[in-house]
Amino acid sequence: MRSEKAAQANEARAKASVESLVRAAQGGSQLAFEELYARFHKVVHATVLARVSASDADDLVQDAFSDAWAKLGSLRTAAAFPGWLRTLARNLAIDHRRKFGPVKEVDDLAIEPPPVSEALAALRALRELPPTYAETLAMRLIEGLSGPEIAERTGMTPESVRVNLHRGFKLLRAKLGGGR
Repeated sequence: MRSEKAAQANEARAKASVESLVRAAQGGSQLAFEELYARFHKVVHATVLARVSASDADDLVQDAFSDAWAKLGSLRTAAAFPGWLRTLARNLAIDHRRKFGPVKEVDDLAIEPPPVSEALAALRALRELPPTYAETLAMRLIEGLSGPEIAERTGMTPESVRVNLHRGFKLLRAKLGGGR
């Protein structure tokens, strides 16, 4: 009986819209905010990883969600949550980079397991791309989100996601020496 209720609660959370979750979280619901975290942590991680080292990204994701929880009451339009959250994360990453300087390769080696040299080169090249392309590519390549998932979680149209991925891949290939 208890597992059936838990399954029903999970199904209801999955069907809940972002807007209804934001409104519930604004009303103090930690469960609603946990669901927002579950839906958006990969997007936030990709957003900060496009600017900071892998070793710092997890801390900044935590900071972004802490800030979001604290400032959620100031969000006037619940539907704006995805963009608002990414802006919070982006600003944290930019401030971090200003404070600590550009990413050093040794910082990316501090994660377990350490990435192979090709992955490091790709991550370095990704960080040199325009931010819109870098973030979209990080969501796709690092976080494993599909185009429709990226669109849903960022508020971009599916067409914009496709364009950003296409142009981003083209620039990334050129940076990595494999351009056509």
